[in-house]
Formats: sequence, structure tokens, C-alpha cells
Amino acid sequence: MRKSLFAIGLLAVVGSVQAQNVLVHVDDAATTFVSKGTLFFSGGGMQMKGSGMVENHGNVMIAGTATDSFKTVDASNVDKTEANGGANFVNKLNEPTAVASVNANSSSATPVYTYGQLFISGVPQANITGIVDEEFRSINHGTYQQIGMPFYDKTASTLSTELGKTFSDVRYSKNEILWSNNSNTVSTNFSTASKLGVANPGYTYYMLGANGLDLAGTTRIVKGRPLTDIGTSLTLQNAALGINFGPGGTAVNSMNEKYNTYVQDGFEIASGGTAWAGNFGKNIYSLSNPFLTNLDLFNIAYNEPAANGDGVNLSTIYGVRLQPGTVVTTTGGTGATTSAPYKFVTFNAGVPTGDVDYLMVRPLSTFTIKLNDNTAADQINFSNLRRFNYYSRSGSTDYGVTANKGATTTGTVKQLGVIALDTNGKELGRTYYVVYPNGTTGHSTNSKTQVTATSSSVVGTYEEDQAGGLDNNYTSSYWLYINEANEENFKGKNIKLKNYNSDIKSYKFEIRENASLVADGTHQLSSGTGFYYKAPNGTVQEAKQGDIVSVTNSEYDLYYGAPSNVVLDTKTATKLSRTMVVYNPDITNYIVRFDPNWKKADIEVYDMSGKLVISKKAVNTSTDFVIQLDNAIKNSYVVKIVSDSGETVNTKILK
Repeated sequence: MRKSLFAIGLLAVVGSVQAQNVLVHVDDAATTFVSKGTLFFSGGGMQMKGSGMVENHGNVMIAGTATDSFKTVDASNVDKTEANGGANFVNKLNEPTAVASVNANSSSATPVYTYGQLFISGVPQANITGIVDEEFRSINHGTYQQIGMPFYDKTASTLSTELGKTFSDVRYSKNEILWSNNSNTVSTNFSTASKLGVANPGYTYYMLGANGLDLAGTTRIVKGRPLTDIGTSLTLQNAALGINFGPGGTAVNSMNEKYNTYVQDGFEIASGGTAWAGNFGKNIYSLSNPFLTNLDLFNIAYNEPAANGDGVNLSTIYGVRLQPGTVVTTTGGTGATTSAPYKFVTFNAGVPTGDVDYLMVRPLSTFTIKLNDNTAADQINFSNLRRFNYYSRSGSTDYGVTANKGATTTGTVKQLGVIALDTNGKELGRTYYVVYPNGTTGHSTNSKTQVTATSSSVVGTYEEDQAGGLDNNYTSSYWLYINEANEENFKGKNIKLKNYNSDIKSYKFEIRENASLVADGTHQLSSGTGFYYKAPNGTVQEAKQGDIVSVTNSEYDLYYGAPSNVVLDTKTATKLSRTMVVYNPDITNYIVRFDPNWKKADIEVYDMSGKLVISKKAVNTSTDFVIQLDNAIKNSYVVKIVSDSGETVNTKILK
């Protein structure tokens, strides 16, 4: 960010009104323009009068005290209300059509999506009476829009006019407003007559019925009083404590909805856990950004070396889920709810791994935290996570809303991102392979950076055997969005990368060390080695940062460290079928994912006594087939799948 300081001048327009606990005053009919990349600083309160306006394309910082105010008043100096306020302080979108783009989390990158941000510090909520117009766009999330509402005393019904659709209180209408009740693991109705920021805290995770709602193609303006930063810490403890999900998630919540229709936990499955047991579905906190400033989650898991850190150290955090994609629910809320593609970051490696570019949470955006357990009463201090910049602050740099990220340091966590592209270079999906000295090879309850891929993922990796290649015990249990292995005992051994979309024409490599991108063209990392890839019947090639390679097959091998013997994976030398049975944590059931070249298929499922329990003929292979098993019954099954061309796949489901 360019660190310009707006010069206060022309006192007829911008002046001092100390008697009103206001340092900066914008008079009637005057306009103050804060340009993109500029910092406007006020060491006290701010007031806009009449039609006086602040048009903010950059960053406005108000560092006040208990006697200061943020006000919008009429010509008679009376506070404007929710009904008659607005258009006095406007946070503008600078590149509204770039809303789907992500800003690279790097101090050397140029942000592609920027917007005006407002930072208010030390001013009590009672003194923040000014109305802010927040320009807003978002990718559409499908059936229900996931959103934060960082406003105080705002009547929920006002969203109808602002967002261009009428909200109601009718559940399952896709017109209602819901909020995530983390304690009870249920989505609760929020009355349109209720007050946002009063009935619920400012960090509440809301879900708006999206029938007729379009936030991607139109810039909307959401109005309200900003939230104070005083007392904005939250203790993360006891989410879903004492809740019994029932066999296979078949127990029901207070709304008579089965837990297995909406509870998801790809973190727990990937770390060796079992669905509906132990920590599955527990210690999950859905939250939102409570401010009109970016929220930086990069350092939330670590004790910082900085003398003055951000005061957040979530000692039991597993990871965060970010950027919801498409949410789908069936009529009546009784069917499966899926969201894809989420972005994931895990923290147990010692630095963030996965989609680290998404750790800067935009205003009005949401995120979900998963903890390893419930042993610590850790607090998240939202006020100290605010950041004007679009890239994260280094843990060695003292906290400050304008603090720069420090220089990249050589570290020990290595990450290979494989981004699947179509013929036009559009991203269709991605997956990550992470190695570090304390990483865990293979299926284990000690795997703490892994996350399962979802049913909508078109590319991913599979759990590795200790000797390299597939661990066939788990190929029908899950596949992975983030896969981890031990840097030393798995060096030179292969994991299996597989794609399920014939539109994938190339892979792009994104390589990070200690969460920071390495320079373009880099292969060798600080350890003296790097990542490699190999197509079937091909030669082992170096994976280099930024390289784009043509995809010639649905299956590849990935390595950290050059393999000493490329015939090492003798178990999987035969080409795997592209049709596979995998566990889908979104719906807590198994699915058949078909080879894109298949047109129709016959499916038979037998229990271990040989009894035929499912038989389907001429199944359409354009979508996944859900194997409807009784999750309350612990049994093993044999699945036989035959294509219209006679190709046969046999696999087991172990429950």
C-alpha cells in the first residue's frame, strides 16, 4: 500500500470542532476525496454535516478516545438515523468487476481488487452514530449467501431494499435470514425485525436466502453504523459440546433437521478421525469480519517474536475454511447441503499451509475455524487483526493496521500447489502437497495439515503408502485437497495426483516455502531439493514455480526429492481406473465418481454376506452417484461398477 497521508486543508471544508468531541469536520455540501492507496488519519473524532461527504477509495483511520465521536448530522446538528442517513461517508469499490479475483498474499504483488476501508479505534459504540455506505459485491454462493454484517443497531429488514430482494421470516423459503449458532451447531432464524449487532454480536456468521439475490453482477450499498473495536474479543470454547449427532449423524437438531444433512468436517476425516465420532463436527466456529477493514488471519495460531504482536494465539487451531462457493439445499432443508469449492488453510505445520492468499478476510466476508480439541479457552481479538494492506503482516513485525510484511525468511515447510487449467487458462480446481520435518506420512491420527477434497473437486491426491504410491485401504474412504508427508522418510517417494475433468488441459505449479511464494522459475528450495512430477510412462521432471505443463493423462505422480528408482511404485504400475468410489464428507456418504469418458454404468453393492443391497442400471455418469447406505449400520461392502463399454471397477467400502 502506498503510504500517503492526506493533508487536511481548506478549513471551510475540513475543520476542527473540538467542543463536539470531533477533530475533523466535513461541512455541508463539501466533498472530501480519499484516493486509492492514500491514508487519511485523524487523531480524534470525525463528523459529516448535511450533504457533506467523504468519498473513500483508500484508507481512513480514526484513532479516538472515550470522549470522541464518529457522526453524520443534519443541517441542525441532529444525528442522522438509519432511515434518513447515508451518502455522507462512502467506502467505494475501486475494481468492482474483479470481485472474484484474489489478491496475492505477497508484499511484491499488486492488489487486483481494492476498496475503501474505515478503521475506528477507541471510540465507544454510543459515540459511533454516523451512517456509512458500504459498497459491496461478492461471488454468489448459491442457495444461501454467506455474509457478515458489521453494523450496530441496524434493522435486518433494511437489507431488502439495499440488496434488491424481499426477506421474510419463513424458514426454508430461501428468503429468510439465518445465523450460525456455533454452540448448538444449528442455523437459527434471525427475525427481519431484529437489530443486527444488538441481538447478535458483530462477528456473527449470517446466511441470506438467495432466491432472486445477485451480488456478483451488481454493486449494492449496505448502510449502517460501524461497530466499535472496544471489547471485541471472543473465547473459542464449547462449540457443539455435549451434542450427540447420533449413528451416522441421524440425530436431529432443535429444528428437527438431521445433522448429516449439513454438518461437514473434512479436517477431522483427513486427520484420521471417524465420521460422527470423537472431534468430528465439534469445536467448529463460523464467524465473520466485524469491521469495515480487512481481517488478517495469517498469524492467529502462533506466539509471535514481535515485541508487540496482535495478541492472538489460538493454540489448538487445526485450520480455517474460507471463501464459500456454491451452497445447495433441497426443499424443506431435509436433503444434503454442500458448499464448493471452499478454500482451506491449516496451521499445525508451524506456518499456514494451503490457500494462504485467502487469509485476508474482506469486509462483510465470513470464515470458519476448526480447533483440534476443546482444551484451551483461547481468545480471538478481532480488533488487533485489522489491516489496511491486502497482504499479511509478518509475525516478526510489530502489530499495526498499516504495518508492512517483513522480508521472506527461509523456512522448513514446503508446499506444492497444482492448479488445473482449461484450454483458456481458466482455473478449474487445485490441490496441495505439503512436506516438513515433523510431517506425518500416510494415514494417521497425527496428520494435522490434511483436508479432504469435496465431491465438486476435479483434482486431488490420495493417501500415500509408507513405501510410496497409493494406500489402497483408504482410496475409497477419502481423497485430499491438502496432503502431507514427512520430509525425510518420504523423500523421493510418490503420491498419486488424479483429475476428473476432461476439460483440464494443463497444470500450473505454485511453490511456497514457509507460506511465501518462491521466485518464478525456482525449483531447488532451502533444503537443497524440490518437488518433481511424472506422467505415466514419462520421465521425472522438475516442478518449478510458475511453470505451466500440458496435461496428457488423468493420473500423475508427485515427489518431494528426486526418486532414486522411478519403478518404486510397483503396486500401482498398472493404470488406475478413472472411475472410483470415494467418501464425500459434505454429505457423509460414499459416491461413485465416474470416468468422464463413460456415458452409462450399472452399479451393484453387496454386503459382506453376499446380499445385494443396491442395484442400479444405466446410471447417468455426468454426475456423481451417491451410494445410499444406512450410516447407522457398521458393515463392509463390495461395489461393482460396469460401464456401457464393459469396463469393470470393483472396490470395497470399509465402515
